This record gives sequence, structure tokens and C-alpha cells, in this order.
Amino acid sequence: MVRRHFFLIAAGAVLLLMVILGGLKMATGGEAAKGKGGPGGGGRAASVAQVVVAERPFADRISVLGVAKGRQSVTITSDTAELVTAVHFRDGQAVSRGQILVTLKATEQDAGVAEAQARENQAQRDYVRWKTLADKGIAPRATAEQYLAALETARASTGAARARKGDRVIRAPFAGVVGLSDIAPGALISPGSPIVSLDDLGLIRVDFDVPDRYVAVLNQGSPIVATPDAYPDQAITGRIAQVDTRIDTATRAITARAEFANAGGRIKPGMMMRVNVEHGQRSAAAVPEAAVQYEGDQAFVFLIAAGDKGQVARKTPITPGVSEGGFVEIREGVKAGDKVVADGLNRLQDGQAVRVGGRPGAGGPNAKGAGKGPR
Repeated sequence: MVRRHFFLIAAGAVLLLMVILGGLKMATGGEAAKGKGGPGGGGRAASVAQVVVAERPFADRISVLGVAKGRQSVTITSDTAELVTAVHFRDGQAVSRGQILVTLKATEQDAGVAEAQARENQAQRDYVRWKTLADKGIAPRATAEQYLAALETARASTGAARARKGDRVIRAPFAGVVGLSDIAPGALISPGSPIVSLDDLGLIRVDFDVPDRYVAVLNQGSPIVATPDAYPDQAITGRIAQVDTRIDTATRAITARAEFANAGGRIKPGMMMRVNVEHGQRSAAAVPEAAVQYEGDQAFVFLIAAGDKGQVARKTPITPGVSEGGFVEIREGVKAGDKVVADGLNRLQDGQAVRVGGRPGAGGPNAKGAGKGPR
């Protein structure tokens, strides 16, 4: 019995000792963690690359969306219901003005032309006969004039018959490129039914709306730059061809039309275009885009400042401006000459100790791209 009590007492003593040691270890670890991550900058410092906030030129521009369309665009239709007898184009073919695209059945019209021509020929013979007699004084001059009027009526009838036949031949109203079509010989088309689209792609037009306060910068002939959504890395240059004469009273916007050369026909009608109208340049403090962190609607940079035991990263809210060429304009928060962390912001905490280990970032005065004008 005594031995049993002895073992119980020993086990309790060991358990108590373990609890005391664990508490001491947790207390020591908490103090170490506090010293490592606290605002005072103690503990192990994070190695970062810094960038110097520098002045950089930015372009003032209006950026709006527009839709591309050809210089001339039309959907070819028929004004009558008839069968197709021949199709004279291939999908995507370039056609010239007046080229025949589709021929419709014209049996009745052919007969009408032949009948009208026969009447005209007979009227011509009658007029010649009576005019000869009138010139010789055998027949009255009034009779010859009556046959002349009959001849002119017959000629008009022949012209009308040929026009009705011409409606059965559909031609290209201007030079351009035809689109895709499902029309084939034997198909019955109705008035207004689309046959094929035709676009003049040598020049692309883009209509866009801008607020009326920018009317002064929309000058006819001024250069303009646009970027197709289909080719986001390719900017094309053109000019402002025309500005509308009226401002929309509901939207307080005015419509302008830009024209762009379309070598190779890469820009297709209907493409979305991002149009940029530049109206001046200015200089402002800027940092690379990688140095800016966003949390909701607020933007931050980590400003490198002096701490109690070295340098620390201070999370500083900023007011960003435009982004251009990989740089962000800084309107408020930091100024030119300040040093901020260049990248890896997600690994930092506010007040954490840092050690500048990388080369100066891309925002310095001698950095690549600094001081260059806008693209």
C-alpha cells in the first residue's frame, strides 16, 4: 500500500513539472514572436528591393469605346420576289463597282423587252414613211408629228421594259469585299431578304461619344490612336474626320468620327475599338505598377522609413492616377524622392523590418523607361 501511494505522488510531481515547463516555453516563445514581428523593427528583417518615386511624363487623354465600320457598308437585297438563276461571286471575294453579283429569273422580262422593241421598230418605220410624204407635200405635217409622238412613246416603253429586266440583275453599288452568303441558284428570294453583305474595307470609321466639356479638344484633322480589342497590343493611328454639329441634350455628349487606314483589311466592321484622344502632357510622381497594392477601392504602397533598429516598411495609402507604360501616377500619399518597396508586397506587414537587398527599382531617374513619353 505504501509503495502504491509513493508511485501516485511521483506521477503527480512529474505532471506538475511538465505543466510548469510548458508554461515557461510558451511565455518565452510569445516574447520572441513579439520582438520579431513588432512595430519596433526587431527580429529578422525581410530582404526587399526598393524603388525611388520619380517624376514622369503622363499624357492627358480621353479614352472611350467605339465600334468599327467600313467606309461604305451595305446589305445587298432584292426588290422583287424571284428565283436565283446564277451567283457570280465567292464568299470573301473583292468586287468592283457595277460587277454583277446575282442574276434572277427574267423570262417574262425578256419577252417584254422583245415586244417593246418590236413596237418601237414599227413606230420608227411609220414615222419615217409619213415624214417622207410630209417633206414632199403629199401628206399633212401634223400626221407626221403624230407618228413622231407614237415613236417616242414606243421608245419609252422599250426603256421601261429593259429597266424591269435590269432589276433581275443585282450589281455591286461600290467596290468592296462581299461577306458570307447562303444564296445558291434555284433559291427563291423575297423583297428585302438579305443576299450578301458588302463592305469597303480600305478605310475604317469609328464613331465615338465624348462629354461636351471636351469639345474644344476635338479638332477636325487631329491625330488619334485606337486599339482593337482583337489586337490589344497593336495601336493604329488615324485622324478625327468630323465632329457632329449637335450635342445630345439627354447625355450631354457629342459624337465624333475617326478614320483609320486598314491595310490588309485586318480591322473588321463591328470590332470594338478603344479610342484615345490625347490633349496635352504633364509631369507627376510615379512608381511601377508592381509597387502598388490594392485592397478594395484603396491603394497602398510600402514606404521604407527609419525604425528603432533599422529600416521598416510602413503601409501608406495613396491616391493613384492614370496607368501608362507600366507606371502608376501618384497624386497623393508619397512624393518624388521617397523610397518604396518595389514588389513582393503580399509578404510584408505594416511596420515589419526590411533590408534593402535588391538593386534600385524601375522608378528611379535612370531606370529603364523613366522619362520616356507616353506610348
